[in-house]
Amino acid sequence: MSKPDGPSIKDVLSGKMDKSDIAVKEQHEIYLNNHLNENFTEELFAEKWNLFLSKLESPNQKTTLSPAPEFNPDYRFILRVENTVQEEIIRTIKPELVAFLRKELKNSSIEVIAEIREKEGIKFIYSDDEKYQEMAKKNPDLILLRQKFKLDFGD
Repeated sequence: MSKPDGPSIKDVLSGKMDKSDIAVKEQHEIYLNNHLNENFTEELFAEKWNLFLSKLESPNQKTTLSPAPEFNPDYRFILRVENTVQEEIIRTIKPELVAFLRKELKNSSIEVIAEIREKEGIKFIYSDDEKYQEMAKKNPDLILLRQKFKLDFGD
């Protein structure tokens, strides 16, 4: 019988998980603890972020969290993701991540927010007219050729 990927129900109910993870009860206490307010540098933040990243076993989680969020002095870190799947991955790991960062950096104002990055869309060209327009942008002589020979796409 192989070892399950996550913590057992028995461990979670008793408030403990793997030794490398923060216990659920401790996560909750750290999350509610509002009196920590030490300042920290961008370098220290990056170090702790990478430390958390190194403890992850899931390749999906590592890939999703590998681009660290931009450092903000207000301690609200926005992590830009590509899609809703990555957003969901962050949502599931966020309590542990935020508790870890708050504990390690001794600051209870830390917040991690996932936002789906708007990509400059790649427009797919389907119709003949769209194909012609794209080709004419690259080579304006096509316009002259079409006019000279009275070419049409014929609907």
